[in-house]
Amino acid sequence: MYDVAIVGAGPAGATLARLIGGKFKVLLLDRRSCVAPEPKAFHKAKCCGGLLAPDAQKMIAILGLGLPKEIIVGPQLFTVRTIDLHHQLEKYYQRFYINIDRRKFDSWLLSLVPDRVDLRLGCSFKSFVQSDGQLQLHFLQDGQSRVEQARFLIGADGAFSTVRRAAFPAWPEPIKYTAVQEWLRTDQTQPYFTTIFDPAITDFYAWTIPKEEMLLLGAAIPYRHDVNGRFNLLKNKLEAYGVKLGAAVKREGTLLLRPMAANQICTGAKGVALIGEAAGWISPSSAEGLSYAFKSALLCARSLSRETPDFARSYRRQATAMFTNIGFKNLKSTFMYQPGLRKIIMLSGLLTMDVRQDPF
Repeated sequence: MYDVAIVGAGPAGATLARLIGGKFKVLLLDRRSCVAPEPKAFHKAKCCGGLLAPDAQKMIAILGLGLPKEIIVGPQLFTVRTIDLHHQLEKYYQRFYINIDRRKFDSWLLSLVPDRVDLRLGCSFKSFVQSDGQLQLHFLQDGQSRVEQARFLIGADGAFSTVRRAAFPAWPEPIKYTAVQEWLRTDQTQPYFTTIFDPAITDFYAWTIPKEEMLLLGAAIPYRHDVNGRFNLLKNKLEAYGVKLGAAVKREGTLLLRPMAANQICTGAKGVALIGEAAGWISPSSAEGLSYAFKSALLCARSLSRETPDFARSYRRQATAMFTNIGFKNLKSTFMYQPGLRKIIMLSGLLTMDVRQDPF
C-alpha cells in the first residue's frame, strides 16, 4: 500500500512528489506517455503560453531551484503590449517574463522526482473507493485495469480533474473557458507579450507570444460559445489592426478555469486533496497558474509531513493567503475587464512606457 497517490505529473504533481518522495511511499500517475530520447519526457505539450511570470519565478526560488538553459527559448520579454481592439487603444507596460519551452519545462520538473517514487505514465485514473481509512484506486494502464491502495489521494490532474469530479461532484466549479492557441510562422517577431481585449471575442483576453521563429496566438473564449468563430474573428481583427499573422503550423486547445469566487476553489477533505488547477488555483485576472501549482504543492507537502489527523483541513488552513490572493486578483479583474474602466486607465497613461523602435 502507498502512503500517497498523486494523479497528474504536471508542475503541481511532480513538485509534490519531489517534496514528499523521500519521506513517503508515493505513487505518481499520469495519462501521458514517455518518449525517447528524453527520459521521463511527455508525449504532448500543454496548451500554454510558456511564460514564467514574476510570481512563478519567486516560487521557483523558494523551492530552491534554478532553470537549466535547455528549457529557455528566445526572446526574453520585458514588455507587455496591451491592445484594446474595441476602443482602438494601445499601451506598453514593463513586466519581466522568462520565455520557456513548456514541454521541456514539464519534463525537467518530472526528472527531479526521486527514483523511489513509483512513476507510472500512460495511466488513466477512473475512480476510487474509500473504506477503513484507505483508498482503493482504479485506473487503466496500457489498456489494462489496475487497482492500488493508498492512505491519501492527491488530485493534480488539471482543469478537467477526474479526481475532483469523483470526490467532490457537487462542489461549485470555476467559470469555464476554452483556451485555443495556434503556432504561426513569422518573420517579424516583436519582443512583446501582447494582451488583446475585445468583448466581441471574449470577456477574458487573447494573447500573442514570440517563440524563436514562431508566434503563438491564443485566446481564452467562454466555454461552448462559438469558439472557432470567435477565434477566427480575432485573427481577422488583428490583421485589420495591422498585426501580420503567418501560416498556422498547429493548433492546440485545452479547458481553462477562472475562479470568480472563493467557494469555487476546492482544496479537498477526508483524505483527498486537490492542488494546482484541479483545485481551481489559477489567476482570474491573467490565467497564470504555475505559481499557484508550486505554492499549493508546497503547502500540501507541509501538511502531509506534519501527519495531522486531517491533512486536507491543515492544507486548506495554510492556503488562507492563497484565497486572499485570488480575491485580490478578482478585484483587479474589475478594472481590467470592464471596458469603460479599462479605457479610462489606458487613457490615463498610468504606469505606461514610451516604447520606440528607434532612439530618436
